[in-house]
Amino acid sequence: MALLGVNIDHVATVRQARRTDEPDPVWAAVEAELGGADGITFHLREDRRHINDRDARLLRETVAVKLNMEMAIADEIVEIAVRLVPDQCTLVPERREELTTEGGLDVVRLRARIAPAVARLREAGIVVSAFIEPQPDQVRASAELGLDAVELWTGKFAHAQGPTERAAAISELVDAIEIGRGLSLEVHGGHGLTYRNIAAVARLPGFGEFNIGHSIVSRATFIGMREAVREMKRLLESHSPPEI
Repeated sequence: MALLGVNIDHVATVRQARRTDEPDPVWAAVEAELGGADGITFHLREDRRHINDRDARLLRETVAVKLNMEMAIADEIVEIAVRLVPDQCTLVPERREELTTEGGLDVVRLRARIAPAVARLREAGIVVSAFIEPQPDQVRASAELGLDAVELWTGKFAHAQGPTERAAAISELVDAIEIGRGLSLEVHGGHGLTYRNIAAVARLPGFGEFNIGHSIVSRATFIGMREAVREMKRLLESHSPPEI
């Protein structure tokens, strides 16, 4: 069964709406762990719009499961990551005008800028992934740069209109998984995944991990973080392909 990483950014988004001290994303991470999360994901953005430096430090000190830091390739953020030493860093595109990360990092075009960041992070003993679109050239470029993993953008599937678009999106994911696994990359998935649509991607062989945030945090407002995580874990378990 693929592991579940819970992204707690949107807990911090609610906090920042009133610029107060609650809800605390660090406590949300504790609750997610108690619900069975296999990992905690957070995004320390350059503009600090939700997760801040205090959150990042406390998450590193308290999270007992895998800690995955999403980050831009900016020098400042790379240096913070090297000091924190999370278990994994996932390189993502970052635009100040976006509501959330949309689309994948263009590893092919930005290869020269990404390479030194990957080297610096790996030198610090951090597993490095990149959030990319499920395109063969992006997967191959990620392997050539020495990344340990890729997280495939599942947004095309999540936003697909009708069975034809969904089938095409699934086909792209299947091909990207096969290429990634063939290049000895760990393959993860994320973006737009919900309780309603997770089944179709959970069934795909080869995914090692899913990172899900907004849907779980939204569900948690009604039933609590622990139970929201438990529900998603049950869905992953019930729809995962059999172990080979």
